[in-house]
Amino acid sequence: MDQRDVMRGALKATGVVKKGAQLKFGAIALVVFFVGLLLLGMFFPAGQASASDCEDTGPGTADASAASDTDGSGAVSGSLHEQQVEYAKAIDNAAKKAKLPGRATLIALMTAMQESTMQNLGHGHLDSVGLFQQRPSMNWGTKQQIMTPSYSAASFFLGRGTNDGLVDIKGWAKLPLGTAAQKVQKSAHPELYAGHETAMRKLAKDAGINLERGGSSTGSGDTDDNTPVTSENNGCGVAKPGGGGSAGGKFTDGKQTWDLKNPRSVEEAIAWAKKNSGPGSSANWYQRCLAFTAIVYGWNVSGVNYAIDHYSVVPKSMQHDGDRHPPAGALMYWDTGHRAGHIAVYLGDGKVASNDILRPGYIDVVDAELFETKWGAKYIGWTPPVFPRAG
Repeated sequence: MDQRDVMRGALKATGVVKKGAQLKFGAIALVVFFVGLLLLGMFFPAGQASASDCEDTGPGTADASAASDTDGSGAVSGSLHEQQVEYAKAIDNAAKKAKLPGRATLIALMTAMQESTMQNLGHGHLDSVGLFQQRPSMNWGTKQQIMTPSYSAASFFLGRGTNDGLVDIKGWAKLPLGTAAQKVQKSAHPELYAGHETAMRKLAKDAGINLERGGSSTGSGDTDDNTPVTSENNGCGVAKPGGGGSAGGKFTDGKQTWDLKNPRSVEEAIAWAKKNSGPGSSANWYQRCLAFTAIVYGWNVSGVNYAIDHYSVVPKSMQHDGDRHPPAGALMYWDTGHRAGHIAVYLGDGKVASNDILRPGYIDVVDAELFETKWGAKYIGWTPPVFPRAG
């Protein structure tokens, strides 16, 4: 039932009540009550539960009809996906013209998706326009120039005016994808670029773009070593130093006992997770579940691209498939239906510390079953808190 159905029902009630002023007043009160509900719905809309797990589920990831939103320069037609494919090709052509590798194209695609949903917008924050939301007032060019996809893409790669481009960023080819994008864009929300990697790899495939293409990191045409350094989905888990020492300790499920080599002990890790949850949480954890679990135990990074993959890199003897009785400090895993999956730290008494489940970007202590009831996730199992590829 939508709002119009509710209003029709309320109006119908006023029409059928004919007997007595008291009933009329009651009907009028009913209308006022329903209008109040509608107003509450407008000002306090219900939240939607979704699994934010290092996968992009934001706008622009599905086909839709899109109205033209440009000033006419460089505009393309078709469904939203068809437009995104054409703009992706324009970005890749600019990268190839600059003799840059496919990795540069991927970074630019992720950036454009975050900035404009891969649309050549004629508006934005302040005077920002175009695929990359570049600003005429910040020496990126005139509005007409920026609204030309080949021009704005070349600016992103090579810089423009006083602005650095991707090739000006030292070591960009070995930076995490999201980090490289942020160094060009200087966004107030640097954590958001990385989440678009999976969707942009798919878009590149749809556009016939070879993201494995070699090239030069300087745009000089001389090939160099562009071996990517991927860690936690390129920003999904690249983290600040976790600190700690060589606490290690032992961990047991009652049948087996393992020696841990984590910088923090289990007790220290649980205490750190609780301290940095709820009111103590920062807003920096959006789609960074694997990063959080690694940092809880004192590591800088887990060394694995996706949360769900971490389960498979843990030795088979440590995997507890489907077991819902982990010891405190264990790592619990869920299949969310997305590539990355989800991971959380078990605190004991049925509680876990996890990002995004209550508040996107924040850590909260919740019941372990909430991922299944709220996100519709499928529980996989648990492992001891081991990080074979961490550093």
